[in-house]
Amino acid sequence: MTEQFPPLVSTDWLAARLDNPDLKILDASWYMPAQARDAQAEYAAAHIPGAMFFDIDRIADTASSLPHMLPLPANFGAAVGALGIGNEDDIVIYDGAGIFAAPRVWWSFRVFGHSRVAVLDGGLPKWKRENRPLETGPVTPAAKNFRANPRIKLVRDAVAMRENVASEKELVLDARSEGRFKGTEPEPRPGLKGGHIPHSRNLPFQALIDPASGTMKPADELRAIFANAGVTAKQRVTTSCGSGLTAAILAFGLYLTGRDDVAIYDGSWSEWGALPDAPIEK
Repeated sequence: MTEQFPPLVSTDWLAARLDNPDLKILDASWYMPAQARDAQAEYAAAHIPGAMFFDIDRIADTASSLPHMLPLPANFGAAVGALGIGNEDDIVIYDGAGIFAAPRVWWSFRVFGHSRVAVLDGGLPKWKRENRPLETGPVTPAAKNFRANPRIKLVRDAVAMRENVASEKELVLDARSEGRFKGTEPEPRPGLKGGHIPHSRNLPFQALIDPASGTMKPADELRAIFANAGVTAKQRVTTSCGSGLTAAILAFGLYLTGRDDVAIYDGSWSEWGALPDAPIEK
């Protein structure tokens, strides 16, 4: 438990450790409504052995009108503890799209003080392509105690984002598509204006993923991609997207290049695009 825990693990790495009782596996699959996929039903039909389902929309601030906002620390701790995860455990997170929702849960654990957490490179699609073992049905672990220790420096809200529009102290990277960023294609959520937060830069999250393998690109390629987007070593970075989910892919990619200080605008465009007086560029 004392050795360095990698943030990104391969299918070989995980397959060799499936029987480790201190390693917890989470299926964090989540899909846009237009995809018409039931993440929980797919989990029940086939998941990595021992994996528990992490419901992004349930382990969230359910009182908020915004999608899957971070819950209160005590609520996160209770929900994670009910999944059989304690502060001493190592965690590997995957999703059914490859690399899509898993980084959001990776970031959530980091926000609440848990650093020994990794994303499975290539996710469930790669695991299946390699004909690795799967199981069906629920996993019912014994509950544990998980104490959340928030690191609020990893989170931004609308107030902080408004301040940053004026100060430009932080570089804001937007993970949405170019069309959504420029306001030339509609938002998938009704009622939202088009465009982007002033001074932000566009970096669609797909740029970080190898289209052939579905795995994260190597760190040196990621550094070049981020540098081309305007990231420098001296400036802090906040990432944003539609709902704070794919923004985590950018934050995760930056972490793989050595940046552990990247924040995410939790409300993202679901909040900003609905605010009546928020400044917007196109």
